[in-house]
Amino acid sequence: MNSTDPALVVQPGDAAGALLKNGAFELLADGGAVSASRLTLATGADGAPPHHHKLSHELFYVLDGSVLFRLGDTLTTVGKGGLVVIPPHLPHVFGAAENRVADMVVVLSPGIERFGYFEQLAAISRGEAEFASLIPEQDRYDVHFENIPDWRSRPAR
Repeated sequence: MNSTDPALVVQPGDAAGALLKNGAFELLADGGAVSASRLTLATGADGAPPHHHKLSHELFYVLDGSVLFRLGDTLTTVGKGGLVVIPPHLPHVFGAAENRVADMVVVLSPGIERFGYFEQLAAISRGEAEFASLIPEQDRYDVHFENIPDWRSRPAR
């Protein structure tokens, strides 16, 4: 196999990042074959708002703590060492499990340049911007918002 593309190497401390109200993220790779980030969430904090992706698969690897996921109509908790792969079009949302912190690596493939999305999401989490500012950007960032109120509650059957 012969490739002219260079390998991507991100050394500790080289990633761009942003502080959230209840956590932080580091954007390790932005666009191309993958977009990758490391996301930490404080005890019980929510991650991104409910959404789906039209183009990308999203992978979560839990480095530490415990993460509650709503995947369509299914609630599941994944602990340290667990892996979740979400296909395109599946509505999902996640956050640190109740009384737990979460530290995870998140990968989208194919990658979409999303640093602007994460910066805006961080500003929203800190009360510096309105959620409505992301609505016109859904196609740009392949993050299509879903209306899933009280997502941590078990869905009615």
